Amino acid sequence: IVSSALKLMHKIIESRYSPAEWNIYAAQASDGDNWNDDSPACAKLIEDELLPKLQYFSYVEVMPRAHQALWDYYQYTMQRHPSAFSMAQIDEPGEIYPVFLELFKKRMET
Repeated sequence: IVSSALKLMHKIIESRYSPAEWNIYAAQASDGDNWNDDSPACAKLIEDELLPKLQYFSYVEVMPRAHQALWDYYQYTMQRHPSAFSMAQIDEPGEIYPVFLELFKKRMET
């Protein structure tokens, strides 16, 4: 379940990286496969718990076919927080790093 990974990310930030002392950037890559009832919880966790502590959050979905439910919920998050959240879809895992570079480059240029 994706929300478990996001909760762990939040726990690590809380225990090790005070936002008052660190500029925190987060990235998530996933095939987007998630339990449908967990996807809204993921978006809420990102908006309520993570984004207030982060400079930027970027999501990459590795899915050559139609998007999963997680993508739809993250799109709403991106619309509400365009300067703090970005996302992209790729077909192959080998594309993850170059796409993250591009997404974070866009953040650095704004």
